[in-house]
Amino acid sequence: MAGVATVLKPRGVACASSSHRLSLCFVFVLLLGIPSAHSQLEKLYISETDLNILVDDTHLMKLIQIGQYNESLQVTANIQHPDIVQFVPQTIDIPGSKEPNTTVKITYDICAYAKSPGHSEVTFNVTPAGYVNMDTVFLRITVMHSHAINVISYIMGWIYFAAWSVSFYPQIYINFKRKSVVGLNFDFLALNIMGFTMYSLFNCGLYFSKDIQSEYFARHPRGLNPVQLNDVFFSLHAAFATLITITQCFIYEREDQRVSTTGRSILGVFTAVVIVSAGVGAAGKLAWLDFLYYCSYIKLSITLIKYVPQAYMNYKRKSTVGWSIGNIFLDFVGGSLSILQMALNAYNYNDWISFFGDATKFGLGLFSLVFDIFFILQHYVFYREGKEFVRVNSSDEGSELSSSSEGREYFVLVHDWHADEKKYDLDVKA
Repeated sequence: MAGVATVLKPRGVACASSSHRLSLCFVFVLLLGIPSAHSQLEKLYISETDLNILVDDTHLMKLIQIGQYNESLQVTANIQHPDIVQFVPQTIDIPGSKEPNTTVKITYDICAYAKSPGHSEVTFNVTPAGYVNMDTVFLRITVMHSHAINVISYIMGWIYFAAWSVSFYPQIYINFKRKSVVGLNFDFLALNIMGFTMYSLFNCGLYFSKDIQSEYFARHPRGLNPVQLNDVFFSLHAAFATLITITQCFIYEREDQRVSTTGRSILGVFTAVVIVSAGVGAAGKLAWLDFLYYCSYIKLSITLIKYVPQAYMNYKRKSTVGWSIGNIFLDFVGGSLSILQMALNAYNYNDWISFFGDATKFGLGLFSLVFDIFFILQHYVFYREGKEFVRVNSSDEGSELSSSSEGREYFVLVHDWHADEKKYDLDVKA
């Protein structure tokens, strides 16, 4: 018995050791297999990520495979809008290999057929899972009616960009020529500089900050950065041109003009929102991307109200003298082309939802055009004589009015302002 026991004990130990070795080998192979699968992540991709194609046209693309796999795979295209585009084939079979070559490059043809205008995203699914990760592989497809309309839309974009950029300079030139900013509303300028500062913060933050871009793409994994270099240039240039105009207000004749109490209150509210939001962001309680969104909301709000003070001032003075109509014409051209571009794109891509659905962009553009038309009517219809009146008191020192009218107020027609002599050429109007 003792001998049997002696014999059985080694056999038990040997069996246990053998089983233990097999388990370790299995785990070892499994662990080797996992890195092997993960080492092949991102080894399947599409030859392009953005595709523009005409209706009823076809476009040949490539599914590119880097390295072989020890198991057969199936890659299936998941098309967001199958009524817009069709893939042939929609599923591609990738054969496995007993001796995978990890460096070989294999391509498979995919034909995209455009069925109707619109936008569609395409993602890809691989079965069985675990071999290749295609979560970050996607394709944006735009199907359009006409390439010509697309080119016209592109040209329009640059024209209205130029018109809006140049629109600041007629006012600067008029101020320089008159050596006076009388007639230019200071509330309008104050709101403008605040608005373009907020717009510049938004554009520069999204364009230059990698951290903010990471926040944006985390929320919109398949999106594009909405801010381009021309947006950054326009906002910074607009703020710079507005600063030049504000500087002219300190140099040239301005009479008793100043930012109104209402204007200062509105700016105070906006400033408080910015300071509080920035403080919360610095404390880590608010994402900086959301802070930039708040800045953009302030800009949108200012766009809605900034023309009101100037229009009311023109009404009170019964004159548009000192307010540049050239600025309005250029703004009208830019706004009209912007809305026309939106309409062309909506037709070309059958995307009327973005045209009417983006109430903010469309509404702001239309609102600005309404004010432009109103200013044109003020200048050429309501106050077309172009006279500038100032209120003077006959008891003021230096008044040339007769002593018999002492203490009375008069409206005086201004012909010209002499900057060197600090006086107007005046005609008295009873």
